[in-house]
Amino acid sequence: MIDITYSPEVQSALDENNAIVALESTIITHGMPAPRNIEVARQVEAEVRAHGAVPATIAVLEGRLHVGLSDLQIETLGHANNVAKLSRADLAVCLATGGTGATTVAATMIAAARAGIAVFATGGIGGVHKGAEDSFDISADLRELSETPVTVVAAGAKAILDLPKTLEVLETFGVPVIAYGQNDLPAFWSASSGLPAPLRMDDVAQIARAHAMRQALGLPGGQLVTNPIPKDAEIAREVMAPLIARATKDAEDHGITGKRVTPYLLQRIFELTEGHSLEANIALVLNNARLASGIAQALGQIRS
Repeated sequence: MIDITYSPEVQSALDENNAIVALESTIITHGMPAPRNIEVARQVEAEVRAHGAVPATIAVLEGRLHVGLSDLQIETLGHANNVAKLSRADLAVCLATGGTGATTVAATMIAAARAGIAVFATGGIGGVHKGAEDSFDISADLRELSETPVTVVAAGAKAILDLPKTLEVLETFGVPVIAYGQNDLPAFWSASSGLPAPLRMDDVAQIARAHAMRQALGLPGGQLVTNPIPKDAEIAREVMAPLIARATKDAEDHGITGKRVTPYLLQRIFELTEGHSLEANIALVLNNARLASGIAQALGQIRS
C-alpha cells in the first residue's frame, strides 16, 4: 500500500463525504513563471471553494504523495527548481527515489483515483501531436482516460495538437468525450474547434449520473468533459490557427522534439499573442474549476 499525505482540509472532506476536486501541480511548476504561477494556483483553489467543493492539489514532495497542499507548500513548489514533471511512466520512480515532482493530467488521475476522488479539473489534456504518424508522439493522458475512473473537466485538448486524431484515439479507447453546453468540441483557447463533439450534456447532474453509470456497468476508465472557454476570454479559432502553424514551424526549424515540444509551443504562442494566450489559459482553468465543483457535488448526492 502507498502512503498518502492528505491536507487537513481534504481529509475532513473525505471523512464527511463532501465534494472534492483534484487539481494538477504542473500549472505551478511548468505552466507560468513565479509569482504568477502561485497566484493562479491559489485562484483556482479559491474558485473551487467558492463553488462548494474542496480543492485537492496533488504533488510528490520528497518521495511522498500529497493530496491537498498547504499554502506554504504551494509557494515553495512555485519557487522550486528542477521539479520533475510526472506522468504515468515516472510517478512510481519519483516516489521510490524520494524525489519531488509535479503531476500532469495522467499522474493526477492516478493519484486522485487512489485517494477516492472522482472529479479533476485541468486546463487542457494532452493528445496526439501533429506528425505523430512519424514520431508516434501521443500523450499518456489518452490511455489514462481509458483506464482510470476519474471525470476530467478540461477545455478540450491543447489546440497545438492534432485534434481530429486525438478525437479518433479517444474513440478507439472507448472514452466518452462530452461537450458541455454546445455541440462543437472546444479547442482550448477557442470555444470551438469546428469538430462536432461525440456527446453533449447540459447539466452537471447528467454528467455525474453518467460517471456513476460507467462504474455500475463495470466499464473501466473515466470520461472527458470538454468545457468551452468563456466567450469574453477566448481567442477565436481563425486568429489562433495561423499562430499555431507559425509556432509549429518554428519548433521544426529549431529541432524541438519529444517532451520539449509542448512547452516550446506554449511559450512561442505566448510571445505571438503578446501574452493573451496566458490570460485565456487562466480564464479557462477557472471556468473548469467551477464546472468540476458542480459535478463533484452532484456525484456526492448520487452516492449519499
